[in-house]
Amino acid sequence: MDSATVLAVAVGLAMDAFSVSIAYGICAEGDSKTNALKMASSFGAFQMLMPVLGWLAGEKLLDFIAGFDHWIAFGLLLLIGCKMIYEAAERETAGKAEPLNIHALLILSIATSIDALAVGLSFAFLKVQIATPIMVIGAVTFTLSLVGAFLGNRLSQLHINKIGILGGLILIAIGSKILLEHLTLG
Repeated sequence: MDSATVLAVAVGLAMDAFSVSIAYGICAEGDSKTNALKMASSFGAFQMLMPVLGWLAGEKLLDFIAGFDHWIAFGLLLLIGCKMIYEAAERETAGKAEPLNIHALLILSIATSIDALAVGLSFAFLKVQIATPIMVIGAVTFTLSLVGAFLGNRLSQLHINKIGILGGLILIAIGSKILLEHLTLG
């Protein structure tokens, strides 16, 4: 697999993490630099781990997870998106939104990296050596997630009332997009 193809795959896989980073950057309270580094590190690590797991699992796992991977991603993103909308709607009475915690970070990392599992399976079928692609995927995801978190934080500084609702809607839209793509494209 040539370098341009690996880079294109990496950017494609990182788009969900980038979007989620923007959405969470909009809503997150607390140290924006710490949150950005947490998200970028976790998303990058999961985007590296999932292709390796897919590559190791081979064809059996593809048949098992392909039927419902889109439902898992949709469900996780819907759950987090609804939580963000609820927190934004309640923010005036309840104070600040929760800071980025390990539970939310884990759910977001899994939801944004499920497609990378299938990519790892594809790599196995194509007999691609996995080391270079996962390093590129991890680095691209880390970089785009970091940029996305800072961009979201900058958007939140516009002090638009209830901007957290936008972040939640973005997550729900990403989950819906994943679900619709898998349902309509097979």
